[in-house]
Amino acid sequence: MDRLDQVEPTDAAGLSDVTDLNQLQSLFDTSVYNLNNGTVYFPIRHHSPACSHHLLHVIGEYKPDIILIEGPESGNPLIPVLTDEATLPPVSLYYTYEDEYGREACYYPMLRYSPEYVALKEAHRLGIPAQFIDLDYRQVSRNTESPSKKEQKEISVQDETLLASSDFINRLCEKTNCRSFDELWEKVFEIGGLQKPTSAFVQDVFTYCTLSRMCYTPERLIASGDLVREAHMAKRIKEAEEQYQRVLVITGGFHTFGLVNSSTVQKKEPNGNSTQHDTSDSGNVHEQVYPMVYTFAEADRLNGYASGMPYVYFYDQIWDQLVHTSRSPYRVTTLNVLSRLMRKLRDREEHVSTSDAIEAYSMIQGLAELRGKQEGGVYELMDAALSSFVKGELTLATDKPLQELQLLLTGDVIGSVAPNAFHIPIVEDFKARCTEFKLQIRTTGQHKKVLDLYAKPEHRLISQLFQCISYLVPEFAKRQAGPDWIAQRDMNLVRETWEYMYSSRIEARLIENSLYGGTLATAATRKMEEQMRDIPDHHSGELAQKMLQALLMGLQETAMQLYTQVRAALRTDGHFLSLCNSLTILNRIHQHRRLLGLSEDPHLPELVSEAYRNAVDKLQQLSRTNADEHEGIIQGLKLLAMLAESAEEQFQDTAFRNHLHELLSDSKLPAQLEGVCIAIASGLGDRSREEIVERARGYIRGTPEQTRQTALFLQGVFTVARDAFLYEDQLLHELNGLIEQLSYDDFIAMIPELRLAFTYFTPMETNLIAERVANLHQVKSDEMLMPALDEQLLIRYRTQDEALRKEFAAWKLI
Repeated sequence: MDRLDQVEPTDAAGLSDVTDLNQLQSLFDTSVYNLNNGTVYFPIRHHSPACSHHLLHVIGEYKPDIILIEGPESGNPLIPVLTDEATLPPVSLYYTYEDEYGREACYYPMLRYSPEYVALKEAHRLGIPAQFIDLDYRQVSRNTESPSKKEQKEISVQDETLLASSDFINRLCEKTNCRSFDELWEKVFEIGGLQKPTSAFVQDVFTYCTLSRMCYTPERLIASGDLVREAHMAKRIKEAEEQYQRVLVITGGFHTFGLVNSSTVQKKEPNGNSTQHDTSDSGNVHEQVYPMVYTFAEADRLNGYASGMPYVYFYDQIWDQLVHTSRSPYRVTTLNVLSRLMRKLRDREEHVSTSDAIEAYSMIQGLAELRGKQEGGVYELMDAALSSFVKGELTLATDKPLQELQLLLTGDVIGSVAPNAFHIPIVEDFKARCTEFKLQIRTTGQHKKVLDLYAKPEHRLISQLFQCISYLVPEFAKRQAGPDWIAQRDMNLVRETWEYMYSSRIEARLIENSLYGGTLATAATRKMEEQMRDIPDHHSGELAQKMLQALLMGLQETAMQLYTQVRAALRTDGHFLSLCNSLTILNRIHQHRRLLGLSEDPHLPELVSEAYRNAVDKLQQLSRTNADEHEGIIQGLKLLAMLAESAEEQFQDTAFRNHLHELLSDSKLPAQLEGVCIAIASGLGDRSREEIVERARGYIRGTPEQTRQTALFLQGVFTVARDAFLYEDQLLHELNGLIEQLSYDDFIAMIPELRLAFTYFTPMETNLIAERVANLHQVKSDEMLMPALDEQLLIRYRTQDEALRKEFAAWKLI
């Protein structure tokens, strides 16, 4: 074994009877891999092509009567689906449960070269049974952490953290000059292991994994759930031995010793209790397990998945070569990857040449020989690409070749699951709708869709689909540009741009939403109905927003059913801002009813009219509002004024104007709102422009407190009627007089609000105001742009001037 004898194992896992490699050898020969035994153990690393390669040899030579596999027992009914010819990995079993402490979920992924999947397919081909024998995740999770501390999460149950991070592996990486466990594994097993007899390969896997296990105390193995899982699997193995003569057991190599060594399985905890925890059901537990698609990107350990081999597409190609009995699988695969990398870089106009590729390929072989490998693997490939394709120093600007290589090594494949009785209707509906509109859900990565909402009816349907899916599964799609109906932004845009990406997590989220219904539309409807029950009856704005959201999702019938709720809320809602929000949404729905799929309906105009009247009736509240509400109130007042000026008959009454007059007579009306109201009344022709000036003069020449409110009053005026300042000289003269009479401290205090008031003007309008100010002071407008002189310099010049005057007076020159 490669330099294994240089590492001394640490006896720390209750393995006091195993003191040297000779005893491990004896245990291996007698209990692990003896083809004359009734039970043979085959230790693996998850998603290892080399393990799968040797596993096929073992199955062919041993000819088992049954194959037992480390995997959740609840997945046994799904094995026929996994082995169906129509199922194309990567696929996964998705297991979820919910109890009184919350919900948790986990994945059990399989690639086509995963030893577990290869065993299932081979058992199916041979016509022998195969079974999963591991505990379901709920039973492990419940015994390894405090339920009160659980949070909703999703993990893989094939976690190899203990194996990959043991002290033994770390020391071995140092001695073999490998940068990581993955590089060590590829060197010893994936490349070196292909040249070894199967028995030697299996012994190496068993020894490496057992020595890693020896680095952990029993308490650590209990906390991780490994011992309770092994006890359960040992029980299932014993049951199979009683029924079958030849049993093949396939588990992670970390567990093999625990299964064959009875003293480990029966090990007592320090307090004397057995490690065989209670795995019986208790309480109200809802469990589900489904076969579902998976992706290469999610299966890659480097993307946060804590199990198996990284660079899954690279090793998928290695598996192709092994299946076709290639004598040099790594040499062929690295050459293929280099060729594809060259094409991608040239397509992106990266400056790489054929000589660069030749140099990289030559370097792969040279590094392999230097590192003691029969062939160069993925790590030699990456080092060669860095040296040959990255010009100069590695920076964000020069690492494009490495980014492209990473994508090639990971791949963008999504699997497919054969039609089965376990399929989820909402997932099938999702896939059918995406296929109908030609959305890309067969490959991973970001996809973009630009929709012309007003010109193309089909694009409106796609937009509705995106809205509906995003409501149920926000991770699927994000709108990057286009009108935001809910936030009321960019409503002048006519196109939407969506970016979307499919993965198994999207399917998992859809499964969670299946409790609402079997189709996207049904699930969205019921989920919305549930959310609306939590909205207080008088919050008309929130209810109207839900109505708009339903229309955006294409749920017109659902939206129409909300009419009654929205009308009832309008009649009980006593808050001006909420009513204005409702009016804004309802009026927008009415204006864009064709785009939203609504036919001419008299009920909608009636609802808009009722919202308008109710908002107008609450205008008297404005004198008792907080400053942080003023921005929303101003927008509400502008909306009411716009509707009052429209030609639509339903808004042609005097109530709004009458209430404005009453507000303008209220001495407690805040200055900013007074400015808005007088500007609106002037625009409607009910008040003169002179009154705006008179009211401004009242603030400017009033009490010190009124003077400080001048800028707020002007903000209100400029919000609605900027022309009152642009073309009327009186207001400009009054403001100029105010600034001249203010003390320095008062002027500095007023500057922020004054600046805010003038932000309502466009740059062109600001220039016009500057010219008028220059004329007022009888200077040229260019002089207004001259920088101010330094105050200390002015003081010094004044001192010098006074000294000169005294001197001239003494000489009677003046």
